[in-house]
Amino acid sequence: MRESDTIDPKGLIRESFRIEGISDGECRSILVDWALSLAPDTAPAAAMAALLDRHAPDPAHPMARLLAEGRDGTALLPRRKGGARARFRG
Repeated sequence: MRESDTIDPKGLIRESFRIEGISDGECRSILVDWALSLAPDTAPAAAMAALLDRHAPDPAHPMARLLAEGRDGTALLPRRKGGARARFRG
């Protein structure tokens, strides 16, 4: 195992970029599995930045978008769900 593979020990992120036509949902599932396999002393945002630099020539790829959101912390921002019914209960 290469030293740099400590941030992707199972090769999940590398393989996700090789899957043609992969969906957002599939990428999210892979990302969760990847996060669970990280060593406890690994900073996830730094690891995501390194993986993005290593594997993401196409910023439109679903995994590249997820890694960028994780790196920037925007993936953790709460999103409002629901429409007018959720805002106007009465």
